[in-house]
Amino acid sequence: MTYCVGLRLNRGMIFMSDTRTNAGVDNISTFRKMYTWCKPGNRLITLLSAGNLATTQTVVSMLEEHTKAAHDRHPDIMEAPSMFEVARLVGETVRDVIKTATDGGLQSESTFSATFILGGQVEGGAMRMFLIYPEGNFIEATEDNPFFQIGEHKYGKPILVRAYDPEMSFEMATKLLYVSFDSTLKSNLSVGLPLDLQFYERDSLTKGYEKRIQASDPYYRKISDGWSDALRAAFNSLPDFERD
Repeated sequence: MTYCVGLRLNRGMIFMSDTRTNAGVDNISTFRKMYTWCKPGNRLITLLSAGNLATTQTVVSMLEEHTKAAHDRHPDIMEAPSMFEVARLVGETVRDVIKTATDGGLQSESTFSATFILGGQVEGGAMRMFLIYPEGNFIEATEDNPFFQIGEHKYGKPILVRAYDPEMSFEMATKLLYVSFDSTLKSNLSVGLPLDLQFYERDSLTKGYEKRIQASDPYYRKISDGWSDALRAAFNSLPDFERD
């Protein structure tokens, strides 16, 4: 399993993903689930993946290959004129990869399922974020739905819903995501450290701050311990009859 979040702010976008993959309790590995393509001054594209590892890696590899041989292949994400067209190309690639696997006589389509969060900006267009489904269709983040989660999202969603504010700074949004991920990590062993973090500043058209967060990271540990202490203190302050 996995957990990835794309959060849209007035200032820009912030992305975070875990790195754990597992094929059973005795086969756990670390794989990056955040991928970025950048042509400074022209476009920044970030993709987060969840689902079957072979499917997600094939999709990313195909997108990457198309950028290296655009002259003899269909339009690639580094030449697409808008983020909508980028989302359409990613959706087509996802659908084709899954269809190829199932048409080859392998197992059911659900076995190869994969979902993606796509965010970024192309010169001359607005900053946009999309959630891309295994079928290749997609929806866009809006003011009413300003963030997307994929993977094991139920444990980390409540804090995002309660505390999100579009006026947040990147620093405050990072703190919010730390709490969301920490809640998920403590509740589900299929999500694990290290975490990958990336900022995108609106209209910058280049890669922003990025960091890999290890278990020993002092700020992450401070947020994790502080969140646990705050919840414990709030519970202990309740009258006895409200604890039942």
